[in-house]
Amino acid sequence: MSATPLRRAERMLEIPTGRLLAALAAACATLGSAFALAAVSAYLITRAWTMPPVLDLTVAVVMVRALGVARGVFRWLERMLTHDVALRGVVSLRTNLFTALAARTDDALTRLRRGDLLARLGDDTQELGDHVITAIVPSLVAAIMAVVVLATITPLSPLAGIAMLLALALASVLAPLMAYRAALLTEQAVVTTRSGVTAGAVEILDDATSLRLDGRLGAALEELRSRQEEHDAAIDRAALPSAVASAAVPLAMILAVTGSLLAAGAAWTDGGASAGQVGVLLLLPLSSFEAATALPAAASQYARSRAAAARLAELTDGPATPAGTPPRDDRRGSGSDSDSDGGRAPAAAPARSAQSAASAQSALSAPSAQATSSAPSLQAAPPGGSGHLRAVGLTAGWTADAPRVADLDLDLPPGSRLAVVGASGSGKSTLLATLAGLLDPLAGRVELDGRDLAALPAPEVRSAVTMFAEDAHVFATTVRENLRVVRGGLDDGTALAALDAVGLDDWLATLPRGLDTPIGPDGTTVSGGERRRLLLARAVVRRGPVLLLDEPTEHLETARGDALLRALLDPADETLVPASSTVVVVTHRIEAVPAATPVLRIGDHARACFEEHR
Repeated sequence: MSATPLRRAERMLEIPTGRLLAALAAACATLGSAFALAAVSAYLITRAWTMPPVLDLTVAVVMVRALGVARGVFRWLERMLTHDVALRGVVSLRTNLFTALAARTDDALTRLRRGDLLARLGDDTQELGDHVITAIVPSLVAAIMAVVVLATITPLSPLAGIAMLLALALASVLAPLMAYRAALLTEQAVVTTRSGVTAGAVEILDDATSLRLDGRLGAALEELRSRQEEHDAAIDRAALPSAVASAAVPLAMILAVTGSLLAAGAAWTDGGASAGQVGVLLLLPLSSFEAATALPAAASQYARSRAAAARLAELTDGPATPAGTPPRDDRRGSGSDSDSDGGRAPAAAPARSAQSAASAQSALSAPSAQATSSAPSLQAAPPGGSGHLRAVGLTAGWTADAPRVADLDLDLPPGSRLAVVGASGSGKSTLLATLAGLLDPLAGRVELDGRDLAALPAPEVRSAVTMFAEDAHVFATTVRENLRVVRGGLDDGTALAALDAVGLDDWLATLPRGLDTPIGPDGTTVSGGERRRLLLARAVVRRGPVLLLDEPTEHLETARGDALLRALLDPADETLVPASSTVVVVTHRIEAVPAATPVLRIGDHARACFEEHR
């Protein structure tokens, strides 16, 4: 029988048994010190009432002081050890998750919204860390302390022991069970709405400018507000049952105190107990439930942990990579679909492409061999095949019921140039991601040099196809290293030539350390235009057989951006890419596309048609 998702997640935490036992021992010592302090204090108070010789109370006085100090020390030690175990576990869990994600061979991760993936790798892994602190350790401590409490009270009075057993059963079994059952009914909704809020917020932040220009920002904010209200309502529904379960613990304390009061009265009346014993029976129940009070919260955490583990299992439970075959997800790291394309939004029913394979091939013939040579300082990257890219009966989209492009036949021989245009949300970036192998086709196939892209090893795809994603990452390192991520052996001359080609030579001259100048996280220390051109320089450095570019001139000054766009799409201009490279550019600047360049226009109802720009 296979392990549950929570059990598998606990294994991925890789919690060392020794550290967990040390944390458990410190927690038991903390509550044991508090319990012993209550017992000794009760004895001291009632024994002093009988006015014995002072020396008879000396040991009890010293014990009260020692236990008071010990409780604080053990509490500090328990917090340090427990959080150390949890934090180490979260690190191991995230490491194991990323390892498992790299082994996936499908496109399940690509189809997740960025905010949803962020919520799973962030919030859900943290829930598993809290599982150690709030559920595992408190539950084990409560079980141990229940035995200690019963073993202490029962010898003093069997009646008090029975009352304590019933009270502990109410506090330790019924209360957590109620909390768990209530949390189980609502927690899945809470987790789902939380990921919806996170995903919606990330999408709005990423696409605020496009949404505002399209007049859709208000609707997006309203939808986010609705998701937040839904999330708040789910949280409120989860809080009420938890409060009811927590009320069971005070009721259990009343039961235990009542039983101890009756037992102590009977023992005092019969004369079978000393004043110290009576005091212990009366006051000890008040400190016997400290461990049990954490159990309702532990039960709620257990429900949250189960839901989080199930969501993490969805990330890792995918087709395993065959032995000796590099994982396809490696190539997915090169970029992702732009959220501005609305790839996850509903779309109309698919329709047939307006262009056949034969006419597409004739419209996209290879350029003339008369192309001029490129600058000698921009050496080509190691070859990755001829770069003949084809789409056969391709239907692309994020869900089968909402394709963005339907039944597309496309033939791009080496050296082809193609501009892809269309309204925001029409499916341009979705098509680009599918051609790059980041997104599996809903139907049809993509071929590279006559072979199905889905069947090729990751290194072969990466060496042949380079995608310039609209939301590609800029790393918090130097300018040079940001270019070397695509070519490890990049020399300074080639790096400088690439930056000059995209118009960043003046910017580079202002940097205090040139190529060695660090860039802030995700390019936060550079302007939008500089960031865009730095990413374009990365694609230029790659100089692979196939180059797919998603809005490479966005955020640039119009004249400069149009000049770069013409250089990319003109096969006679080798300033940026060799004439032999296949270049596909998604753009909104149709007026800047060179004359006679084939244009693929993606329209409504998933229709796509070819035209020649004039």
